[in-house]
Formats: sequence, C-alpha cells, structure tokens
Amino acid sequence: MLKRLIRPLAVLALSLVTLGLVPLAAQAATVIKLHHDLTEDSAQHEGALRFKKLVEERSDGDIQVKIFPNNALGDDVQVAQQMQFGAVQAAPIPTAKLSGFNKQLQLIDLPFLFPSRDVAYEFLDGPVGQRVLDGLRDAGFEPASFWESGFKQMTCDKPVHEPADLDGVKFRVMESPLLIAQYKAVGANPVPIAFSETYTALQQGVVDCQENPLVSISQMKFYEVQDYLMLSNHGYLGTAFIFSKVWFDKLPEAQQTILMDAAREAGQYQRERSVAREQGYLDGIKDAGGTEVVVLTDDQKQAFRDAMDPVYEEFGAILGEDLMQATRQELDRLNEGQ
Repeated sequence: MLKRLIRPLAVLALSLVTLGLVPLAAQAATVIKLHHDLTEDSAQHEGALRFKKLVEERSDGDIQVKIFPNNALGDDVQVAQQMQFGAVQAAPIPTAKLSGFNKQLQLIDLPFLFPSRDVAYEFLDGPVGQRVLDGLRDAGFEPASFWESGFKQMTCDKPVHEPADLDGVKFRVMESPLLIAQYKAVGANPVPIAFSETYTALQQGVVDCQENPLVSISQMKFYEVQDYLMLSNHGYLGTAFIFSKVWFDKLPEAQQTILMDAAREAGQYQRERSVAREQGYLDGIKDAGGTEVVVLTDDQKQAFRDAMDPVYEEFGAILGEDLMQATRQELDRLNEGQ
C-alpha cells in the first residue's frame, strides 16, 4: 500500500516544480565555492564577505556563496586549474599567477608601473585594464574586475638600500617569468616558491628575501623570520576576480548580472578596506619588535627603477608593442591629472 502511494506523490511533486507551483526557495540553490589565498583577517576576506552578502540578497537566496580562505582548496594556480572545468566557481587571484594562462596579465606586474593607487585604479578600471582582463576569457575564465593586495615591499635578512645590496641574494618570487627577470636584472637569484611555503623557506634559509604587500607580510607573519622590511612600493599586486567560464555560461542571464555587479561592487569595497588596513599592518610589524623598517628615499627607488628598466624592453616584445603603446598613452594621460 505504501509503495503504491509514494510513486504518485513523487510524480505530483515533480509536476508542481515544473509548473512553478512550488516556491523557488524549495528548489536547490546554486552554490558558489569562492577561493582566496589570505587569512580571514584581511581586506580580501572582507571583500569576499561583501560579495556573498550582495549575491545572496539580490538572488533571494537562489545563489549561495561558500568562502574558502587561506588556500583551503589549494594554491592559486591549482584553484585556477580547477576553475577551468568548473570545480571551483569564483576567486580573486594575483595577476602574476594568472600570467601562465594569459601572458598579457604580466603587464600589471611591471616594476614601478603605477605611481599611486589612484592611477592604478583608474588604469585597471579603464580600457587598457579591461582589455588585459578580457584576455582571460580564452583561457576558460569569465573576468569581472580587479581587486588588490596593494603595493609590494621587500623583506630580507639584511638591510637593502640599493640594487647592489641584492647581488647574489636568493629572492623568493611568485611563479612568474617577469618577476624572475626583474630580480635577475638587479643581480639577485630569484627562486619561485609557493606562497604557502614561503614562511618555511625563509625560516630555513632556502631564500634570503621575499616581496609582498604589507597584508601578506603581516598576516603570513613573514616578519617573524626576516630582520628588515624595506618600504619600496616597487610593484603593484593586483588580483583578478574571475569566475569559471564553463560554469558561468550555463547560468541564467539574470544570475550572471547579479554575480558580475556584486564582484565589481565588492571589489570597490575591498580596495577601500585594503587601504584602511595598511597602517595597522605596519604598526603591528613595528610593535612586534624584531624587524627594522627601512623607508627607501625617492633617489633609492629611482636607482631600483633604473636597474629594473630592461624588463620593460624584454617583456614589451612579449606583451606586444600595441599593448605597450596603449599603456604608455593611458599612463601619460592619468599622470598628467595627478
């Protein structure tokens, strides 16, 4: 008797869903796994939380966002590979780590490219930045916007004031041809090491130095195993907020719009929080007492800029003269307004 009742009830339930007579909330929600590589005490995580809030509110709960911070799903490159076939749906990933999927992303990592955050934001949100971002589409990603970790600084086990101070030094970098070339240009020995393995590599003397924004130096506690922090602002670490294209393309247009708008709005908020948090990171490093902070002068920064300048010629050919010319013209325009 029970079996005879179950089948008609199941058919009825399916019919009600098909006819739209069962509320949407009763149907399975779309679930997004959102990866990022920093701790929960970071502007990146705050941006992820804002994205989650916007998406879930605007979709009336039809889209649920699960955040996986601190490389819980794998490192950035591993996650990007998972995204290509839809296993992970969204992530802000450093441009240097995405350059293996599209070489033009290396543009953002050119040394001393941006004189200020304002110029960086206007450039990245403008036509040239969008052109570079759009290039990720061919690699299996649907790009939304640029987020950030901020300007990069150097930490070492000795003070650094000029390029000659890095001669022969083992310097940890991300897996990026441009960053490897950048440190070879100043005589260092660049060593690509995963972000999650950097603390141990510094602690054990596998490398002597590393570069990262203050958020990473603070939250990953690199300062505990480095005696000197050089405030150099020698490069900008932008992150591209991307979706899995194979997954994104299957969504209804209304949901795609919600996701894109939320990623861009959350990115603006994330930038604001990134700026607001930086002094606190620096104060925390100073208060810990084991790291001396060295502020490079304008002349010292210029010496590094000059030493790293050959990277522009080397990678200009790789990035393409058309892109480099558009970059120069856009930066000239933006710098005039500063």
